[in-house]
Amino acid sequence: MTAHLRRRAPLWFPPADTADEDGLVAVGGDLSPERLLLAYDCGIFPWYDEDLPPLWWSPDPRTVLSAEGLHVSRSLARTLRTTPLVLTWDRAFGDVMRACGDRPGHGTWIIPEMIAAYERLHALGHAHSVEAWHGDALVGGLYGVHRGGLFAAESMFHRETDASKVALVAAVRSLFRAGIEIFDVQMTTPHLARLGAEEWPRSRYLARVAKARTKHVRLDGIEINVCV
Repeated sequence: MTAHLRRRAPLWFPPADTADEDGLVAVGGDLSPERLLLAYDCGIFPWYDEDLPPLWWSPDPRTVLSAEGLHVSRSLARTLRTTPLVLTWDRAFGDVMRACGDRPGHGTWIIPEMIAAYERLHALGHAHSVEAWHGDALVGGLYGVHRGGLFAAESMFHRETDASKVALVAAVRSLFRAGIEIFDVQMTTPHLARLGAEEWPRSRYLARVAKARTKHVRLDGIEINVCV
């Protein structure tokens, strides 16, 4: 039976491996920084829509990207070498998150209370963004949560062709160079599969996260580049 969490109740999650067949671990609770950080430490993340209570998930399998497994096609490699885009770190977190949620006609789980919650995490130094700029225009990027050696990427967007791919490849290469051991992308999409995403059984993911989250990795002020 799925656990039900009360708002402002003592911080707790059932074990992630008790999730139902869809990966749902718990319902309810709140989006306080403490609860969000505990969720990521436990291999769990929130994903829900307006007019619903928070829903907490740990899918099986879990999809990750690795520096050595990252597949960059010839055409993407050419784009990385010639792109006019400038990449930055943590320059426009809120703008990136809002752009990720701007999906007219498709719906979004990046609702106002999620934006407010993750902006709090960003202010506390636990959530970060990569921005892709063309001149003064923000044309792509991604954001995620950092816990030790884990970076849990939440969403990305593009307003120019390949801008999100450039940001993602740069993020993977730069964060692993900084000491990140797991780059979590949650679930496989055709786009991620083409980039070499791997599916791990949940048991492997949880075991790796339990070790990685205790590692001390500093991400403040890191340089983001594609390292081609």
